Amino acid sequence: MPISITDMQASDWLSIIIGLIVGLVFFMFGMNVMSGNLEKMSGGKLERTLKTATSNPFISIILGAAITIAVQSSSATTVMLVGLVNSGLMTMSQTLYVIYGANIGTTFTSWILSMSGIESGNIGVLMLKPENFAPVLALIGTVMVMMSKKDQRKSIGTVFIGFAVLIYGMEMMGDAVGPLSELKEFGDMVIRYSDPLLLLLISTVFTGIVQSSAATIGIVQTFAMSGAITNAMSIPLVMGANIGTCVTSLLSSIGTNRHAKRVVVLHFAMNFIGTVVWLLAFILFDSLLSEGGAIYGFLHDYSQASAFAVAVCHSIFNVLTAALLLPMGKLMEKLAKLVVPDGKEEKMPRGVFLDERLLNSPSVAVSESNAATVGMCALAHTNVMRAIGLLEKYDETVVEEIRAAEKTLDEDEDKLGTYLVQLSSRSLSEKDSQVVSKMLHAIGNFERLGDHALNLTDSAREMHQKGLSFTAEAKGELRVLVEAIREILEITDRAYAQNDAALAWQVEPLEQVIDDLIAAIRSNHIRRLRQGECSIEMGFVLSDALTNLERVSDHCSNVAVAIIETEHNAYDVHSYLRGVKHDNEDFVDAFKEYATRYSLA
Repeated sequence: MPISITDMQASDWLSIIIGLIVGLVFFMFGMNVMSGNLEKMSGGKLERTLKTATSNPFISIILGAAITIAVQSSSATTVMLVGLVNSGLMTMSQTLYVIYGANIGTTFTSWILSMSGIESGNIGVLMLKPENFAPVLALIGTVMVMMSKKDQRKSIGTVFIGFAVLIYGMEMMGDAVGPLSELKEFGDMVIRYSDPLLLLLISTVFTGIVQSSAATIGIVQTFAMSGAITNAMSIPLVMGANIGTCVTSLLSSIGTNRHAKRVVVLHFAMNFIGTVVWLLAFILFDSLLSEGGAIYGFLHDYSQASAFAVAVCHSIFNVLTAALLLPMGKLMEKLAKLVVPDGKEEKMPRGVFLDERLLNSPSVAVSESNAATVGMCALAHTNVMRAIGLLEKYDETVVEEIRAAEKTLDEDEDKLGTYLVQLSSRSLSEKDSQVVSKMLHAIGNFERLGDHALNLTDSAREMHQKGLSFTAEAKGELRVLVEAIREILEITDRAYAQNDAALAWQVEPLEQVIDDLIAAIRSNHIRRLRQGECSIEMGFVLSDALTNLERVSDHCSNVAVAIIETEHNAYDVHSYLRGVKHDNEDFVDAFKEYATRYSLA
């Protein structure tokens, strides 16, 4: 029986307000916990999946939907796209259909929540209701978090707990607004303020504030289950949520290049165009079926909405919008370029550039940091070999290239170091934490390889300026050493790029052979010096070159050890080196093979 607003006490209103606020807090917290841990569990798969987006619209839509379902947030997917485009890792064209898919994928949450409206006398069917199975998930999740030693299982348990908290928040909001449906004045207010444009605005603003369309849809479903809204009201509320969620990507685009800004324009344009087209279509269709005309028919659809109906509306809207705009890909791109026109040519920063927006998606940031570190490794490898080449044939152009590359390595080491420190403070999976540790160990060694390349360049310049040259015997010995250095660099480069511990294991015996080679060359040089076959001045140059080549092999060893130790989640380098060199038949066999291959005899 309807009650009057005068029958409501102050304490009743306070209870409703507190229930709504607390329920919303629990809902948002649970959603955030779920999203963060689902993303953590994905590792670098999200980034790799995003970058496989091709010109095939349907594949890109499927990828966008799958990623959004995985992280339970279309906003997170769009922010990832903004960061990747701003870093130059994706193009604007690649993101268009991924965003369509993200909008479709975000409807998955509303379908899960719609099961709250299930009514049945069968206990098995009733257990499909989230509020019934959520406590079971919470119990399982708590046990997994407390008892499991594996990070992956703990993350799964945390997801279960987050889902249970989300459902509890939804129940609290439902209980809070339940009494409102009994108020006569509330029913009158629903009729009076059910203007679609007003509801669209309210939903847009609210979603922009909470920055989660899933939260807004969840609240709409809660109100629907409490009998507080009608089907006609739910449609503009759903559409407004899709527009409001663009605020997150809009904020993330501040300070980005024009290509990233165009991604945000695409996101907003597709949601806005879809809303305008389908809202007008709904009103027109409604007018054809209603005697009183469009406004009368729309405003007087008093059938009570349900959580299921809201989920259906949410899905249909996003699917129809994607279908409407799918053939207009080129037009959408032109629109984005019209809104954000070409201006002064924007130059990408030299060397490593990692967008801080990617830190909001730690697994993506780890993957991109690793890719940047792999590039740094390759550059250091190339630079050392260029410098070694100068010892035989001096070229000032190559010298300038080496100096520029060394400067890039210095800057990359500083940028990556800062970025990785920020990244290490985020919530990372155990595997991602190991990768970050490996990178922190490796980047300093790559930078030092660049320094030794520069030192070798200085030795080559000194020889060129003073007209010095190695003896024929010294040249022959250096060729053998250089081939060994070439191989250790190639092994290190491939091992790091492929994260191959078995390949990295081959570095240490070769490094030992290189040490013995250098010792032998030094000894032979002293003999030649005593016999007057070599000058003291040339001896200084040779000594400097040998010292730098020895350091190059040492840094390769350090990188290889970091790769191997990462696999074992330990970083006691000295213990590893002692263990691998003593009483290890595999090491001895590999050492003998390398020693035979790189013999001075």
